Amino acid sequence: MEKKIRFIGRHLMVKGRYVEDILSGRKKATIRRGIVKPKHDEIIIHGGGRPVAKIRVSRVIHKRLYELTDEDALKDGFKSRDELLTELRRVYPDIRDDEWVTIIEFDIVQRLNHIEPEEPYLGLKPADIARIGLRYLNHVLSEEEKRILLDLTRTNSIRATTYRLYGDINRRIKVRKTLRKTLRLLIERGIIGRGEKK
Repeated sequence: MEKKIRFIGRHLMVKGRYVEDILSGRKKATIRRGIVKPKHDEIIIHGGGRPVAKIRVSRVIHKRLYELTDEDALKDGFKSRDELLTELRRVYPDIRDDEWVTIIEFDIVQRLNHIEPEEPYLGLKPADIARIGLRYLNHVLSEEEKRILLDLTRTNSIRATTYRLYGDINRRIKVRKTLRKTLRLLIERGIIGRGEKK
């Protein structure tokens, strides 16, 4: 049987009930049905309708469902293999024992419920602000702001985006202003914030 591959981009969705386990470090992996391959090493995890954390993928393992172990379950925040299998069968009622699953192990790079006020852009990279802004504020941003943010997702550089869009590095104030506005709206709307750091 041929294995169909699915790819994960810059965003990974989880159920809201797993957010606290991720932030506490209890959940250090997520298991997905099928052969899944992340396109990037760093991904933003979303749960409960907001971005939760930026993670770095440390390892990707493909196994058949029946090959999952207690160790796999613990990394995914479950107490045992049986508990993990019960949850996987609840989420995927028609999953078979011989089907492929993907274990994506990760480390948290940055929690997005706590921001660092002393850091430029509160410790976030321009591309991260842009990605989160485009996902959650698309309906309130102007077309020019969206164009700036989209380009920042590609360059992660205020300087490069300014040059690419305006051809004049002296216009970078426009890009900075868009980043500051996006960040302010994300905080005001509680999408990212000053949650308690653990």
